[in-house]
Amino acid sequence: MPSLFYQLGRESRRRSLMIIQSSFVARNSSLLPLFRSCQHRHISGSGTSLNSRNPDEILSSFANLDHRRVKRAGFPEAVFGQGKTPSQLHLILESMANNVNEMIDAASECDGILSSASTAIIATRIDKSVYDEVLKIGPLQNGIMQYHETAKLLSVRANALNDVHGNERTDLKLTTTRKSVVVACAGTTDLPVAEEAAVTLSLSGIQVTRVYDCGVAGLHRILAALPKLRDPNVGCVLVCAGMDGALPSVVGGLVDVPVVAIPTSVGYGVSLGGISALLTMLNSCSPGVGVVNIDNGFGGAVWAMKCLR
Repeated sequence: MPSLFYQLGRESRRRSLMIIQSSFVARNSSLLPLFRSCQHRHISGSGTSLNSRNPDEILSSFANLDHRRVKRAGFPEAVFGQGKTPSQLHLILESMANNVNEMIDAASECDGILSSASTAIIATRIDKSVYDEVLKIGPLQNGIMQYHETAKLLSVRANALNDVHGNERTDLKLTTTRKSVVVACAGTTDLPVAEEAAVTLSLSGIQVTRVYDCGVAGLHRILAALPKLRDPNVGCVLVCAGMDGALPSVVGGLVDVPVVAIPTSVGYGVSLGGISALLTMLNSCSPGVGVVNIDNGFGGAVWAMKCLR
């Protein structure tokens, strides 16, 4: 006759295991990391053995990462976090950090020169609650995670960027453009999109100047920002706006560098979730204004970096 524990449902087995774990770990605190690791593994149908698949095998069952994209396109693959589980995000970021570490090690054996953008590890559209769940799984072995709450962006700094004392390595030469980027947004409610763009640029080694809450309802605000917009070091301007989406056209008529317009889903009624702003920007009469998709701060940032080249 099967044992009583075997007859319990999967959920009951899980709860029983957690109760046993809590009681045992309370007396053996040094084993806490091991139990936390086991807690996130799959219990087999027998309820007695843990899934022994290695992380790479599990990762390949749901993701096929493009680690060589940075060499082809000039910017590494980023993670679109929306819809992914915490465990999937954890495994993906671990693999990406390991890839950057290997790339840095290879560069160190040569001349130590590496582009700053190639070290960027980014996951976008990450809610705080999802980030908290990723943290519960445990720290990454190959890097350190950082959450940027306004941008809803999770970044990872690869371990190989630091020396054994945790300080930034001085033997690496991270290259970047000398030009900077201005990120402007019409209103405070556009900040999440603007920050997604600004943080992406900063993580790629680009100097960013922020000009926020300068929409067309008060034109004096954008005019007051002209010294920043026209600074000779600025190579591109990103402009985020919802509602009527008019700000990129105004900026496009004031500067002599490319303007990347990013429509946001901010607005009432017939703003249609950013479609009205998108159409306004596409119909801009200011030459030199390009448009990305609604709320796509990351895409706007990558476009700006390519403009700088």
